[in-house]
Amino acid sequence: MLYHLLYPLHERYSIFNVFRYITFRTAYAMLTALLLSFLLGPWLIDRLRRLRVGETIRELGPQRHQLKAGTPTMGGLLILLALIVPTLLWSDLTNRYVWVVLLATVSFGLIGFADDYLKLRKKKGMSIRLKFSLQILVAAAISLYLYYFPANSYTSELTVPFLKNFRPNLSWFYIPFAIGVIVGTCNGVNLTDGLDGLAIGPLIISAMAFMGISYLAGHASFANYLMIINVKGAGELTIFCGTMVGAGLGFLWFNAYPAQVFMGDTGSLPLGAALGTVAIITKHELLLAIVGGLFVIETLSVIIQVCSFRLRGRRVFNMAPIHHHYELKGWAEPKVIVRFWIISIILALISLSTLKLR
Repeated sequence: MLYHLLYPLHERYSIFNVFRYITFRTAYAMLTALLLSFLLGPWLIDRLRRLRVGETIRELGPQRHQLKAGTPTMGGLLILLALIVPTLLWSDLTNRYVWVVLLATVSFGLIGFADDYLKLRKKKGMSIRLKFSLQILVAAAISLYLYYFPANSYTSELTVPFLKNFRPNLSWFYIPFAIGVIVGTCNGVNLTDGLDGLAIGPLIISAMAFMGISYLAGHASFANYLMIINVKGAGELTIFCGTMVGAGLGFLWFNAYPAQVFMGDTGSLPLGAALGTVAIITKHELLLAIVGGLFVIETLSVIIQVCSFRLRGRRVFNMAPIHHHYELKGWAEPKVIVRFWIISIILALISLSTLKLR
């Protein structure tokens, strides 16, 4: 909105020419998201507390988690506000990719909100079948649109990390593959959201990585130099990713240990879906598995635990997802959180190095 209002003035006042640059708008979108979080956070937390929108803690988990019972949840509303408003303010709203990621964010946010609401009011959330069906439906709509209305001829090709000349074309199979990326990422983030600040930290790191990837993929010269697919218009997603970083940092201010608020499914599902959608648009779907490797590890720990118990009657971990395993082994919660953040940073650095090592 600001881009459309102020950039045309550059013909009379040269200072407004800065609105032309994605880097400028990304920086201020990030700061806007951070400021909104700081301004709205205390008010929203107070409102959630008054409405008694408190978290219910499972008795099966570590006993010290019972102290968190009643902490306001659905804090994802703060993230969504701080993510959507700056994106609309600072992005080029004629760019279709901006609307695609916003659609993914809002749609999965509604699914998460409905699930959280049912948990609070009826003590039971959506059935797993309904929840997954809605996620697949939205992801399918996004995937079909990107497949049938491509920006260039590379829509169904995959960029394989470390390999510059190997780009398998999935053809129509790209649609279920893209659905899997979006749904898998949103649920991976959801599973990771079990400790104070544990999920939002890696999300910030992943968003920072894709902020750089979006800019490079949307810039023809840089894309050609790095031998990655140039996706026309993808550069505008740099602003969205920057806004995600700002909104995430603002939420972390209140979600850091000991948390004043939890994001709930209202936050984890839309953030994961947004990240997966950005990876698909920028043609770095496989790289997401490295950037968001922590989410992959958390998801695999649950799959391994369930399969082992059903097939052998034995558990591999003390508890799944894996962050609870380390808690039960005696690690303090802050230690688990910070060490998992460190792992996320390492994985993000490895993923960025693949842009040159090919």
